[in-house]
Amino acid sequence: MPTNRPERGGATHRILLVANRKSRNGRADLSGGLELLRQRGLVVDEHYPSRPGDIPALILEHGRAVDAVLVGGGDGTMNCAVGAILQSGLPLGILPMGTANDLARTLDIPLDLVEACRIVADGNTTPIDVGFVNDIAFFNAASIGLGVEVTRRLTSDVKARWGVFGYARAVYDVLRATRSFTVEIDCDGKSERLRSIQVTIGNGRYYGGGMAIADDAAIDDGRLDLYSLRPQGLLPLISLAPALRFGPRENGDTIDVRRGARIRIRTRRTRAVTADGEIATRTPARFRVEPRAVRVFVPWVSSS
Repeated sequence: MPTNRPERGGATHRILLVANRKSRNGRADLSGGLELLRQRGLVVDEHYPSRPGDIPALILEHGRAVDAVLVGGGDGTMNCAVGAILQSGLPLGILPMGTANDLARTLDIPLDLVEACRIVADGNTTPIDVGFVNDIAFFNAASIGLGVEVTRRLTSDVKARWGVFGYARAVYDVLRATRSFTVEIDCDGKSERLRSIQVTIGNGRYYGGGMAIADDAAIDDGRLDLYSLRPQGLLPLISLAPALRFGPRENGDTIDVRRGARIRIRTRRTRAVTADGEIATRTPARFRVEPRAVRVFVPWVSSS
């Protein structure tokens, strides 16, 4: 969860709702949440694009006439919207309607859509950081290696059939066929060369269906958290699952951990890079964090 204390709102009157009906739970009934917003005196401008790729244009087209944007979908949908959210400067409300909903998990936003709308109606916001890889924005994490192959295997059919368990299935399949690679990592000016099968750079706390990037990672700490998995056999990798679930720690034999505001990664052969579960760019990759870049609606946290 964020470390900054949320601020009370009160200036939100008109909300732009953009919901991805093609996300895993995209057909969920929103009527209860929308009714709650209207009972609180909010005007909701509803849009249900036929393609997720239309979301940025909708936000930019209608953003000047609203006070906030409410995006319904999973982490891929949030990633699709992040550039337009940054450009509009509007606060972001989240309706978790995807498979993993890692951004919602990081921000303690409930999966119940009525309760998620209640958070927006209450009007409490907090600023969060946004990560960038080769100037492409992301909320949660970017990966090179295993994570890319998992993304390729995690088709819409797998998500529909297995839900969040599809991540575990895809990871197991990829682990059986993994290959190591050489990576040069420059973290805030300190450079080193490693052998790796997976490099993950996180801005938020969770990614990949609830795995923690680090045990103390936060989405408003002004830094990126990196871990690299060293080459090892299938059984040792499987034994690392609890560590990857709750946040890996430095281990000279298996895991390398780094932190920084600016990270550069080079590989001998160009490799794909995912951002929030979507293939976004290729190495060489330059990572940076923009602190407090987006305001999001979150549950109220008391000062006590």
